[in-house]
Amino acid sequence: MSESRPTQFGTFTGVFTPTILTILGVIMYVRIGWVVGNAGLGGALMILGLGMLITVCTGLSLSSIATNTRIGPGGPYAIMNKSLGLEVGGSIGIPLYLTRPLGVAMYIFGFREGLLWVMPTLPPLAVDLAVFALLFGIAYRSADLAFKTQYVIMGVIVLSLLSIFLSPAPSESAVEIVWWGNYSGAPETGFQGTSFWGVFAVFFPATTGILAGANMSGDLKDPRRAIPVGTMAAIGISVVIYVMVTVWVAQTGTLEELSGNYNHIIDKSLFPSLVLAGLLGATASSALAGLVGGPRILMAMGENRIIPFSDAMASTHKGEPRSALIVTGVLTLLAIMLRDLNAIAPLVTMFFLITYCMINVVVLLEGSLGLVSYRPTLQVPLIIPLLGLIGCTFSMFIVNPTFGLISVSMVVGLYLFIRSRTSPRSEGSREDVRSSIFVAFAEWAASKITPDDMDNIRAWKPHILVPVEDPEEIRGAWALLVSLARPEGSVKLLGLASQHPAETLSPRLESLGRAIRREGVLASWSVIALPLYTHAISVGMMALQGAFFRPNILFVRQSSIDPRLEERREELLAIMLQARRIHVGVCLFCPHPTAGLGQEMDIRLWVTPSRSGWDANDAFGSGNLNLILLMGFRLWRLWRGKLILSTTIQDSDDHERTLQFLDTLCDLVRFPASVERRVVVGDFESAVRNSPVTDLSIFGLQRDGPDLEWAQQMVQFSRSSCLFMLDSGRESARA
Repeated sequence: MSESRPTQFGTFTGVFTPTILTILGVIMYVRIGWVVGNAGLGGALMILGLGMLITVCTGLSLSSIATNTRIGPGGPYAIMNKSLGLEVGGSIGIPLYLTRPLGVAMYIFGFREGLLWVMPTLPPLAVDLAVFALLFGIAYRSADLAFKTQYVIMGVIVLSLLSIFLSPAPSESAVEIVWWGNYSGAPETGFQGTSFWGVFAVFFPATTGILAGANMSGDLKDPRRAIPVGTMAAIGISVVIYVMVTVWVAQTGTLEELSGNYNHIIDKSLFPSLVLAGLLGATASSALAGLVGGPRILMAMGENRIIPFSDAMASTHKGEPRSALIVTGVLTLLAIMLRDLNAIAPLVTMFFLITYCMINVVVLLEGSLGLVSYRPTLQVPLIIPLLGLIGCTFSMFIVNPTFGLISVSMVVGLYLFIRSRTSPRSEGSREDVRSSIFVAFAEWAASKITPDDMDNIRAWKPHILVPVEDPEEIRGAWALLVSLARPEGSVKLLGLASQHPAETLSPRLESLGRAIRREGVLASWSVIALPLYTHAISVGMMALQGAFFRPNILFVRQSSIDPRLEERREELLAIMLQARRIHVGVCLFCPHPTAGLGQEMDIRLWVTPSRSGWDANDAFGSGNLNLILLMGFRLWRLWRGKLILSTTIQDSDDHERTLQFLDTLCDLVRFPASVERRVVVGDFESAVRNSPVTDLSIFGLQRDGPDLEWAQQMVQFSRSSCLFMLDSGRESARA
């Protein structure tokens, strides 16, 4: 169990400080000169502006979300979890967490390179391990100590900036500013040339520090205020500093000097040692922010139980996620032992960009749906998250297309994996916005649908109405109902409060409906409190004809072991005739008392000719074929057994013509050649009795007056459970 955290941080300590220290990092000290040397001052300002535009848009989106909801621990992970659900949150949160130990290792490497510049005899591995041990010890002691340490680092960075801007180098150099460069490339590649987007790819990692403060969301006194104020203040001040450094650099060296010397800023500053200290401080503070923020993401995912050893990861000691920190430390050590993370460094940037993309997506979705729950105190125009989304997506594939595809594939794979391990609507997902998205699309679709569209035979799918007096009665028809409706159909449970009061029937009906939904079938439920069985069903059928997914099949059950069989037959006959009058099809299920649905494999469809003879087209008009063929085919696709199309004749001379009738029938409804055709000579009852047993037999009901006693006889003759279908006139197997 998590303990209360003793220390809660304010805006300056918890958000502004870690954010600005992460943004003002290695890129500013050792790559801004190279950027100007390749692109010129004008090109560098364009690169800077593009990168910062993406950062500002995403920062505003993040701030807007923070003012609309209680984020809780985990920062961006918590945002995704609350807005788009546990699966999306986890698929983003896991890669985002992995950027922490990888990023810490890279910052430690950067610290080591700066230190070796002045002390080249030190063993590199020893430096890495010593720096890691120091930073890990600070983070392990407490986040409070880590932030106090960052105050010192911030002071060093301020002094380094003063050393830069107070330097006489701009006036002494007398270098003419060049606005547009020739993109000569880098020293390590022999100046073989680069491009605007190549330079942008080098600069862009400088903009991926804006989440450092948001990661501390669970440790803030007032996240709704601290995150927007601290993040946007850090971004604004950082933009000003970057522009000033860029202009300063352009005044202190030629393009050749700038592109060939990564240490140009250090060399030209007033006190080079202070700038070097600033560089070391920036890398150390970024690594420390990763060691403090990363475990909190892991802890939040542990609380949602989407990672191994969730209970241990969610535990805290005096408010500190010690277990999660130890795991982060171990992963950081493993990354350090790789010795060179350049090969996977672009992947770290990709994961940040995907997170930025999803933050903008959240604001776009919630802002576009018009939800009353979306009431941020910082309202941003939708063009801002749209620009942020476009910019992040574009940057992913400009910076590194290969790693962009790899990172997207990893996120999709994680999403599918987490979805397979969690329920479709788990407790933690009830407040997310996904259902609102679905409702909004459904409302839009409903506004475009006319009554004529609802009767489009090509768009037909089964919407099954199931009267329920006692939910226990559905257990025997459970598998069949799910199979009939899957994958795109629906089930509407109509509770009849005759045997049980509505207040006790309703929760049992809801439980049954949710169980059907877990099988991947759309299910809904309602209760009607009327004393008469037939009256209640008739009222329900007629009332639901105005629904968007109006029922088009009435599913009823007749069991030979029902003690009220005779009484119930009269009721069933009455509601079948009522269904026919309002153009609702009927599916009568008569289960075999011992065989049930057998192996749920083989199905036999019994079809009859038209009154005028063996003309297949005429048979659809005068017979009762559509639901037999449609529902039989749907079940066969799921059961994957044999589908047998059977009919009977009195005279063997008609065998060829009858077989041709079945072939034409299969051709009209586009049945595959694997569907068997059987013509049986003799009367119908004998044919049913003498045919091989299947798991389910499907018959047509008499259109003018269904004979329910005959239906029960067919169960005995076929030795299997049976379905008896009655067309509504609104479906077509030939469509």
